[in-house]
Amino acid sequence: MTQNLIKVLRERGYRLTPQREMILNAIILSGDHMSAEEVFSKVQEQSSAINIATIYRTLDMLVEEGLACRTDLGTGEYLYATNQHGPHIHLICRKCGYIKDGDHALLKQLEETILSEYDFIPDLHHIAIFGLCAGHQLEDEENQE
Repeated sequence: MTQNLIKVLRERGYRLTPQREMILNAIILSGDHMSAEEVFSKVQEQSSAINIATIYRTLDMLVEEGLACRTDLGTGEYLYATNQHGPHIHLICRKCGYIKDGDHALLKQLEETILSEYDFIPDLHHIAIFGLCAGHQLEDEENQE
């Protein structure tokens, strides 16, 4: 996977420094979402020559090039994952922060509707939807009675 991203970046004219490769490896090998600080900690295990600004610049570049996604899951910090992580939905309880992954296929109709009615192609490959988990739905119902 890392080699695929490296190849794409080279084809787009980017230099692949050892620091960028370490950052790519950290994100890809995690197999999950990571904050910039988590990427920094992981990369620091290999080299202390990388600073947090390099991490942010590289993550921003990956997002701008469409090779990674950046999402705020309600924690106040962005989380990053490569697009090879696959399309998915995060359902997040706005009261307790519980996160459940939803079936991305649910968004197909929405994507088609937005395209046909607004002539706009939405980026729905990685989104967060906030609401209430089952436990907090019951709590809200009880409070309304």
